[in-house]
Amino acid sequence: MIKINNYVDQNDDIVVLERKGMFTIFEFVRDLSVYPWNAQTAYFMSKMGCRMRQLKVDINNDAIRLNPGAMKMMFGNVESQTGIKGVGDILGKAVKSKMTGDSVVKPVYKGTGIVITEPTFDHMLIEDLSEWNGEMVCDDGSFVACDDEVKDSVAMRSNFSSAVAGGEGLFNLCLKGSGYAVLKSPVPRAELVEIIMENDVVKIDGDNAIAWSNSLKFTVERSSKSLLGSAVNGEGLVNVYRGTGKLLVAPLTKEEAKFSGTGFVKT
Repeated sequence: MIKINNYVDQNDDIVVLERKGMFTIFEFVRDLSVYPWNAQTAYFMSKMGCRMRQLKVDINNDAIRLNPGAMKMMFGNVESQTGIKGVGDILGKAVKSKMTGDSVVKPVYKGTGIVITEPTFDHMLIEDLSEWNGEMVCDDGSFVACDDEVKDSVAMRSNFSSAVAGGEGLFNLCLKGSGYAVLKSPVPRAELVEIIMENDVVKIDGDNAIAWSNSLKFTVERSSKSLLGSAVNGEGLVNVYRGTGKLLVAPLTKEEAKFSGTGFVKT
């Protein structure tokens, strides 16, 4: 039996942001490991919410899948497995990885104990797949972790040519089943916009969508019906979501979030 002191729930400098199922997202409110030459930077980073975050997973005779290289510490009787069932399986995963931009192998951590991920300045979200009717499509490279019961597949955009022209890619990772999934986000949950669609259309200029229902038809199209109209309005190609389902949208894209607040916001 392991007892862990001065961590997560026992440390005043650590706050829990979200807790669902086996997953807990927490952040360090203050960085006390500073020196005179970086104390001022650390102070203002903390005040602006630019803080280190980690994911804690409490596994009780269960299993999770994690992005490769994400594990920082393990406590208890937890074993890591590749999840590869053979040559055919790894070839299939390699093809899927090439299409979606996610890792070929997502290691499985199984047993009873605790897994802590590497610290990051990225924001993270815990999504319940039951709130997505069991099928959620993720933005490229946003996957962090999920319950082992959650299966992944490939979701393809409906119009091949427009996706290529828009430079957005053709495929995305689709998570299916029951359980929880952890995703990266360029902004905190408090800034995310949830859009519930019922036989409607949403058009977005940029990769602002973090996740969306697999029931939505996803295409890349001209912002105007004509080439001249698209050229005049200056928008070009946009991501289009049609049908009935849910969208989780960030006000800023990944690139815009990097420069927000500096006077160099991408326009």
